[in-house]
Amino acid sequence: MGKTVRRKGLLACLLLWACLLPAAGQWKDTLVVARDGTGDYRTLTEAMEGIRAFMDYRVTVLVRNGLYKEKVVLPSWLQNVEFVGEDAEKTVITYDDHANINRMGTFRTYTFKVEGNDITFRNLTIENNAAPLGQAVALHTEGDRLVFINCRFLGNQDTVYTGVAGTRLYFKNCYIEGTTDFIFGPSTALFEGCTLHSKRNSYITAASTPADVPVGYVFRGCRLTAAAGVDKVYLGRPWRPYAATVFIGCEMGSHICPQGWDNWRNAENEKTARYAEYGNTGEGADTTRRVKWAVRLTAAEAARYDDWDYLFEACSKWRRNQALGVRH
Repeated sequence: MGKTVRRKGLLACLLLWACLLPAAGQWKDTLVVARDGTGDYRTLTEAMEGIRAFMDYRVTVLVRNGLYKEKVVLPSWLQNVEFVGEDAEKTVITYDDHANINRMGTFRTYTFKVEGNDITFRNLTIENNAAPLGQAVALHTEGDRLVFINCRFLGNQDTVYTGVAGTRLYFKNCYIEGTTDFIFGPSTALFEGCTLHSKRNSYITAASTPADVPVGYVFRGCRLTAAAGVDKVYLGRPWRPYAATVFIGCEMGSHICPQGWDNWRNAENEKTARYAEYGNTGEGADTTRRVKWAVRLTAAEAARYDDWDYLFEACSKWRRNQALGVRH
């Protein structure tokens, strides 16, 4: 009698466990998000529940055209995911927090926060639609090996925050707009064929690259444009002393001021900031009146930035050393 009861109890537990855990076939490798309810999920936040944690296979999330007003966090246990919008201009993820709402501060204002690794985004708009009343981040990245292709990042101050030192990011054919410091943070990031649109006289970048990371922001083959009436924009200023930013083969409009770079009201930053240019064109590309502490690269020096091992491998070594507690 006792054995029978135990068997029945075990069977009941197994059945309950089977009901609670998703069946193997429940995990799909393609999910559809559609605001109108015709897909698997109506929001991106809901779609996260349909992606298995720490996957060793690729999952594609197809996002249909629509306005998705939500504050999205892509958690650290999600990896090997690709988010593909139907149309970059019609697939819009938006929110409207800014730093002065309930003393929120900059780093909680994001519309889309990416904590996971090995994630690709295509054909999406990520927007912070807050009024220009303070810092308002559209994209906040913390993950490593993130790729953004044909995406649009819309906002005002602090549009794109690359938030963790030693992480590697790649932006290809993207549109990024903002007012002040609209690309900022400590990550190593390559921007290739992107458009950087200044909406106000201010600063494009505010890198905070660690001293022992050789590459910060690299802009290659990008276009620098501005709104009407904007005529005094700096390429960058150092959020931290060893900020590293390079522009190579970019087309610079007349809104780029002759000095090019700013020291953030601290002359000591001129001794450490790593700012450089090579082979840029357009009215704003003339380097004859640039600040003396910015570097004009040689052809050989500029060619290093064509080498992905140079761009990203040193960053990878830095991450390993940090994990091992190696001091430089």
